[in-house]
Amino acid sequence: MVAGVAGGLADALGVSDAFVRAAFVTLVMVWGLGALIYVGLWLMAIDRVDDVEPVPAEPSQMIGLGLAFIGLMLLLGSLGWWPSNALVLTVATISFGLAAVSSRDMPSSVASFFDPNAPQPGRWRLLIGVGLLIGGLAILSTNVGPLLDVGPVLLAVALTLLGILVAFGPWVNRLARDLGAERRERIRQEERAELAAHLHDSVLQTLALIQRTDDPARMTILARHQEHELRDWLYGNAPLDGVDLVSTALKGAATRIESDHQIPIDVVTVGDHPVDEPSRALVSAASEALVNAAKHSGAERLSLYFEAEADQMSVFVTDHGKGFDQTAVPKDRKGITQSILGRVERAGGTVEINSDPGEGTEVILRMPVSAE
Repeated sequence: MVAGVAGGLADALGVSDAFVRAAFVTLVMVWGLGALIYVGLWLMAIDRVDDVEPVPAEPSQMIGLGLAFIGLMLLLGSLGWWPSNALVLTVATISFGLAAVSSRDMPSSVASFFDPNAPQPGRWRLLIGVGLLIGGLAILSTNVGPLLDVGPVLLAVALTLLGILVAFGPWVNRLARDLGAERRERIRQEERAELAAHLHDSVLQTLALIQRTDDPARMTILARHQEHELRDWLYGNAPLDGVDLVSTALKGAATRIESDHQIPIDVVTVGDHPVDEPSRALVSAASEALVNAAKHSGAERLSLYFEAEADQMSVFVTDHGKGFDQTAVPKDRKGITQSILGRVERAGGTVEINSDPGEGTEVILRMPVSAE
């Protein structure tokens, strides 16, 4: 909320940031110790740009961290570093009570107490938080006098912090600006290096291949491949390493067939689904349909449309070629019956072929999605 220190520390420890902020607020009451620790951690991490997914701590680890913090506070109290027992205890109980009630990392805060279907941790957290708030208010009400006596203490702490801010504020501000400028420049250099590497590995090599061929069809295929790849990269649609998706498999199959048969293939995908056995059969059947269209349709270009819905996946392979009469297909031709119909039906899907002589062909493949 201020400089991200509490959130970063919470991610590192695997706990809720609300409780970390409550700990900082509590330590601030010990002669400003929390503020000094906060500034120190901020200076240590000001140039850190790591983006790591936080791992929640185990319940036993959370209990251990809580006991360690309580032990630290008791140690500071036994050393006489508490400016006032009433002040520290009041702020601690109210801060942690509010943290327990408002923590975003636990489901169903206030509503969990009234919802019979809410998880138990939400109710227990709410009860503990309310108990801490009541305890803090009770301490406050019974120690109004001692709290008024700590006015000079608070004034001393405030003046100390103000002196630190006046003395080191310009230096910290200049350091933050310098580090921020250095970080922005490094990010720009990394982006330029990534862009240069991608252009070298893709666009420049494709242009070199185009210069070495005299075949217009080959030039068109290379240019289309590069256009698709560059668009995917620019708009963030490039496939991730190690992730097998049906859309990626279909695009790869279309690219191979387009290159082998020198015919443009327009691919449109809506939604996606991980590759499993049924979807692998769907991709294979769609590839065979594209090959058949490229070989026999006589069309100038083909189109493939893939749509993934909640309950099924659909692939439409369409051409505007010469079409054919399905009843006139010789029985020894196994491309449709085995490679398309048989493959999809064995995996639990359906195939629909619409074709008439002179009207082109549309092959519709549908595969149900199993609920996991």
